[in-house]
Amino acid sequence: MDLKLDPSRDDLPLMANTSHILVKHYVLDLNVDFESQIIEGSIVLFFESGNRFEKQSGSTKETCQSESSEACRFRTPEPCHSPGTDTRTFSPKTGYNDFAICGKGEKDTSGKDGNHDNPEQASGISSSKYCCDTGNHRNEEFLLVLDCCDLSVLKVEEVDVAAVPGIEKFTRSPKLTVVSEELRNQIVHELVTLPADRWREQLDYYAGCSQAPGCGELLFDTDTWSLQIRKTGAHTATDFPHAIRIRYSTKPQGRSVTWTSDQSGRPCVYTMGSPINNRALFPCQEPPVAMSTWQATVRAAASFVVLMSGENSAKPTQLQEGCTSWHYYVTMPMPASTFTIAVGSWTEMKPEICSPKDLAAERSLSPSETDSRYVGICGHVEYPCRFQNPSATTQEIIPHRVFAPLCLQGACRETLLHLIPLCLSAAYSVLGTHPFSRLDILIVPANFPSLGMASPHIIFLSQSVLTGTSHLCGTRLCHEIAHAWFGLAIGARDWTEEWLSEGFATHLEDVFWAAAQQLAPHEAQEQQELKACLRWLRLQDEVRNSPQEMQVLRPNKEKTGHVSDSGSSVIKHGLNPEKVFMQVHYLKGYFLLRFLAQRLGDETYFAFLRKYVHTFHGQLILSQDFLQLLLENIPEEERLELSVENIFRDWLESSGIPQPLQRERQARAECGLARQVSAEVEKWIRVNRRPRKRKRREAEEVFEKYLLTCGKQSRLSCPRKENRTAVRGQSLEAGNRARN
Repeated sequence: MDLKLDPSRDDLPLMANTSHILVKHYVLDLNVDFESQIIEGSIVLFFESGNRFEKQSGSTKETCQSESSEACRFRTPEPCHSPGTDTRTFSPKTGYNDFAICGKGEKDTSGKDGNHDNPEQASGISSSKYCCDTGNHRNEEFLLVLDCCDLSVLKVEEVDVAAVPGIEKFTRSPKLTVVSEELRNQIVHELVTLPADRWREQLDYYAGCSQAPGCGELLFDTDTWSLQIRKTGAHTATDFPHAIRIRYSTKPQGRSVTWTSDQSGRPCVYTMGSPINNRALFPCQEPPVAMSTWQATVRAAASFVVLMSGENSAKPTQLQEGCTSWHYYVTMPMPASTFTIAVGSWTEMKPEICSPKDLAAERSLSPSETDSRYVGICGHVEYPCRFQNPSATTQEIIPHRVFAPLCLQGACRETLLHLIPLCLSAAYSVLGTHPFSRLDILIVPANFPSLGMASPHIIFLSQSVLTGTSHLCGTRLCHEIAHAWFGLAIGARDWTEEWLSEGFATHLEDVFWAAAQQLAPHEAQEQQELKACLRWLRLQDEVRNSPQEMQVLRPNKEKTGHVSDSGSSVIKHGLNPEKVFMQVHYLKGYFLLRFLAQRLGDETYFAFLRKYVHTFHGQLILSQDFLQLLLENIPEEERLELSVENIFRDWLESSGIPQPLQRERQARAECGLARQVSAEVEKWIRVNRRPRKRKRREAEEVFEKYLLTCGKQSRLSCPRKENRTAVRGQSLEAGNRARN
């Protein structure tokens, strides 16, 4: 499905055909070059297909066919050699030489704007010999579609996983004599389905397979939003190679990463939450249903620090003079959009004093603890889950690090460092087990467009939170910490339902922050009511000044979560530039959850919230999943007209102010703290409206005469600069007296 988007449209297409085949693991091997502002290297994708993914190959026609009559062109494949006895491993040194060429000695001539208007230029083909007739054999072969944008794809090849030493343990044969496509796919299947307690072994074999030699190039083509790959003779997803390597490079203007300078003037690059997510960083399956694990090796100059969404606190490995390598991994399946990277001259800051309590609370788990599997009831696919690990469930404060430019070191020490253990402990007291084993916090460059962004194991914070008192920093930190549960551990299956992430984080930032401050119940209630008053005013402004269609929390209504037969879909308003500045999902979601908490009572509501986390962590949900579980935990006689249908109608599927919220705000009296703030604001409004008295003429005349006299004296007796300054100071003082 080649979508030729009208520039006036604001929807984001998700092109990957995830209903046919799913990526289960990515292995990235990347070089960061600040001179050219390019990230180049390779990515190896490991797939899994099955009966539930199998679709008729006729859907390929929908995936590939262009609106124009021009046929699709694909790169020429090389003949597949027989690798049965070939045990060579891929060499990064030789592999990177391929980045100077495209195909067989052809220069990379892909367009620099990421939008290939010329199919021949996009795929590097100068002959029409390999044109595909969509009405002939083309629609009989399986087509893999990946989300891809602003990338120069240089080569796609099948990986010979059978060449990895020791890999025969995943087959029924003690020695691999005859290697077939079926055998390679069987090996990948056994690898991606290893039990969770063998995750270290699994990562090692993934790494070995990623370095294995290729066994034949694959045909590929790119368009504005996708990378399309096929293999001659592979008619279904089951026949298609289940391990492929893509060599590519990013573009300086690619929209997934930002090349800039930090506050100290040093170069850096980071993912800043682009509307197109990570498809301009690496080819991937963007739909959230494509949950996968990943591991990445990133090389950069020795002066740079590489931070990434990974379970391990990576340390640099010296490769050669002036170059280091960093390695991260993730064993919890996550959508590819949550992958985050930041490379810069960051400085790590540690607290000057650590209390014994903090050290005990944030101790790292030993391998014996983290490797253990405990019996528990979880609804997600199998992975090393912290909710099944008794040691993790009692970890109040997870290990954390703080990074920032050198010039902000003092501000971080003064404002941020002491808040982190308080906020982590507060979150644990409310929700229990931290979903992730560690946390990095980075103060990102000044061009970061928001106050914060949470990703697995890493939080980006704006420098703006370091100013003023600790309140702004603390509330924002609590908001991003809340995303570990809501938005990451529990994700929305349909991205239009972002209230499931932002509404929860906004509601819980107040609860966490009150706990971190150790406020008395009445103090916490007053502070939260004041925040509610401010958000009510913001929501009213938002509704008055935004398009109605963008005020709806569930815009797809009964079609929410639906995708095409291939798995592709469109995110409504995903590219609308106004959406970045809107807070309707934050505010209406917050008020809905506050409404529910008031109906149930705090004790009942937060007990339910912990059950909700335990039930759905590691999974993707829709609004009805949350609401149905909520109503199941409320006795029928106490529901008082609460139903999924009513909440959809009043809160999620209508624009404007929800009627229950309108009635509640009109009936509510201001709390004491809100009244104090309102009175202070009104006082200053009255002061500013008073007519200002003009200066008396007599005072002005006295002041002018005094200045004239002082000027004459200064010319006679004050030849030196410091004396002139002293006289000027006396003159100003006398002038002030004259005005008074």
